[in-house]
Amino acid sequence: MPQYQNARATGSTQPFVAARCMPLTALLAGLGLLSLAMPVSAQQPSAAAMDWRPRAELPPEVRDRLPRFCEGGYLQPPVASVEGSPEAGAPVNASALSARYEMDTRLLLQGDVQLSQSGMAMTGHEAVYDQVTGQVDIAGPMTTRSSGMLLTGQQARYDVNSGFFTIEDATFLFHQSEMRGQASQIRRPENQIIEIGQGYLTTCAPDRNDWSLVASDIRLNQAEGFGTASNIRLQVKDVPVFYWPWASFPIDDRRKTGFLYPTFGTSNAGSGLFLSTPYYLNLAPHYDTTLTPQYIHGRGLFNEVEGRYLSELGESVLRVGFIDDDSEYEKEFPGESGKRWGLDIESRASFGGGWTGNVDYAAVSDNDYLSDLNQTLDIGSATHLLRRGGIRYQDEWQFFEAYLSGYQTIADDIADRSKPYDQLPEIIYGAVAPVGPFELGIDSQYSWFDRDNADLTGLDKAVGQRTRAVPEVALPLRSIWGYIRPSVSVDQTWYELDDYELGDGSFDRTVPVAEWDSGIYLDRETSLFGRNYNQSLEPRLYHAWSDPEEDQNYIPNFDAGLRSFRFDNLFQPNRFVGGDRIGDANQTVVALTSRFNDMVTGVETARFSVGQVYYHDDREVTLFGRGAETRSESPYAGEAVLRPLDTLDIRVSGLWDPRENHTQEGRSVLAYHSPDYRYLVSAGHTYSRGDNPDNRFEQMDVGAIFPVTDNISLIGRWVYDSQLDQTVGTLAGFEYNSCCWSFQLINQTYLTGDTLEDEGEMDNRIVFQIQLKGLGGSGGTSSTLSDVFLGYNERERRRFGTQNINP
Repeated sequence: MPQYQNARATGSTQPFVAARCMPLTALLAGLGLLSLAMPVSAQQPSAAAMDWRPRAELPPEVRDRLPRFCEGGYLQPPVASVEGSPEAGAPVNASALSARYEMDTRLLLQGDVQLSQSGMAMTGHEAVYDQVTGQVDIAGPMTTRSSGMLLTGQQARYDVNSGFFTIEDATFLFHQSEMRGQASQIRRPENQIIEIGQGYLTTCAPDRNDWSLVASDIRLNQAEGFGTASNIRLQVKDVPVFYWPWASFPIDDRRKTGFLYPTFGTSNAGSGLFLSTPYYLNLAPHYDTTLTPQYIHGRGLFNEVEGRYLSELGESVLRVGFIDDDSEYEKEFPGESGKRWGLDIESRASFGGGWTGNVDYAAVSDNDYLSDLNQTLDIGSATHLLRRGGIRYQDEWQFFEAYLSGYQTIADDIADRSKPYDQLPEIIYGAVAPVGPFELGIDSQYSWFDRDNADLTGLDKAVGQRTRAVPEVALPLRSIWGYIRPSVSVDQTWYELDDYELGDGSFDRTVPVAEWDSGIYLDRETSLFGRNYNQSLEPRLYHAWSDPEEDQNYIPNFDAGLRSFRFDNLFQPNRFVGGDRIGDANQTVVALTSRFNDMVTGVETARFSVGQVYYHDDREVTLFGRGAETRSESPYAGEAVLRPLDTLDIRVSGLWDPRENHTQEGRSVLAYHSPDYRYLVSAGHTYSRGDNPDNRFEQMDVGAIFPVTDNISLIGRWVYDSQLDQTVGTLAGFEYNSCCWSFQLINQTYLTGDTLEDEGEMDNRIVFQIQLKGLGGSGGTSSTLSDVFLGYNERERRRFGTQNINP
């Protein structure tokens, strides 16, 4: 095989190797070059069409990973010569059907030309290599392929010294982002920079431009992960729908400063219509900001800002909303200021050595801010807004916490005496240490309770300090078959109160407590429905005794309440939560749990639990009349968790009264998703009998995301309240998916009043979301639907996760 070698004008001694007039198979075997079974066609397909494979032609393992609505995917063929990154100045190998060499001047290759340089492979019909300049002119149709990129064109100029090139009448494909398009010219003037002149780009399948960005100049920075363009229009099919004089956009999942897609819609706020144009600022790798000016018809210009900051200690998020002159609010509430604002701060920090800190602070200008204006504040309460900050330390045997906390009450119908107390501060300390066979422990708390008491009387007016300490001695005995843990403790509480109208505000309370907790673990192998399981039987016996003073209603109620009665709370010595009431107890709990674990995977597929409390004395301690009871046994408390399939969860819990032979409380939830998360189904029922008919609560809800075709899914949810005898919430809409874009439109209604006396009214809003694969999306349906459907976030990840199927 003849070889020709020369030194280029740059002084490089790297060889340029050529061959001619040899059988192609022998030539490629000798040089290890790109192999093509046929000469380059005069009518070469586009870059995208060359690597596109219809769904039926994909390997089964690749086809199974594609969403159903994707018609196919890009498959980059393995080519040894394009592995790694392009390296300027590396040796260039060439082959052709014929070659003519002019000493120290140029090399002419004709017929099925193939060139390769480290990380780059080119093909064409004819090529001329200029030894002086290091440039190769290639006549096409031609292709150039590097790792993750394929380009085609009619002619090209390639610089072997720098690796830069220019291609005329070109098409392109970037495999990772699945971005494709065509242009009058494509240039690579720098490393990781691609310039596209008079072209368009899209992520849709070949020959299907559902959407495209058309621009006079497009510059793609692969190193930074973004593109810029001038004179851009967004086209749907061939119809222009939006124009930008200049814009930047992401080409991968890295963040980039620029406008996000505008959001518009309608709701009951103001006169209904709103329009927002978010702008994202990627200020640094560890902090960013999103500005969202929003015009609401009837209210005016409303601005929201979200800032995120990530440090070595942790993450902080600040959200602020402000409107300077809300004309609709001034009309509804004459005399009130139209200046309205909302604030939400979250911060989490880890200081090392077991120390952490957190801050949660929320505030709004008025009680209607959340319902009228809020879009971004991460505030879930409609009654009290929490302000809390503090630190925590924890090691192997002890923990310490210190907090400052308060609330803003934003419900109009809450009386001053029912508003929660600020705790300034709250200090908690707990420790457990083994001493021989015994275990010594202590739980303690100090709180200073305060609130505005100017208009209050009696115990409601009292504020002050409470100190509580509960030392405990236990004898834990554990074995593989079970455990026994007897313990004794003393619950000691001291009060130092101001504005206490019943006498001296200094008093204390001492309550001895004894507990016995024991359980046995039994198991066996069993078989159900052709599958082998390990079934456990876990009986548990628990006894608690305490002897406090019966009348504790001289103590203010700072944070006490009745503990909800359910299976998890059976094994507690105190039926009250908080520190202001210690219940009298002489009771025994008998409970039984059975679990089924798959013998192969170890996954728990079913759990059944039931328990009952037997009371040996009447309960006489009350929280201002609540909590007394004379019954000798409790209702049965039970729960069942079933997972018969990896895609199906069933949870049932409730209370059943054997005396009255009826259910006191119940909650049932069914959640199903198909293996690919295209189907999501949920159904639930919540019931509470209450002390009288006015306190009863019963709601039913059912929801589904149900595909009717590979591309279209229906979305719906219905919530019905049987006590109000009306629908209290609905979701209805649809979703369209293709492999390069999706659209969701949701109509949501919800009840504002929730009492029998106040029938309330149904508020309504329309939300939507558009996503263009590779360019992000707009709208706000995701947060709404993720709160409703278990598995929705995983569904979203699969819908617009990567469909890149390269090996």
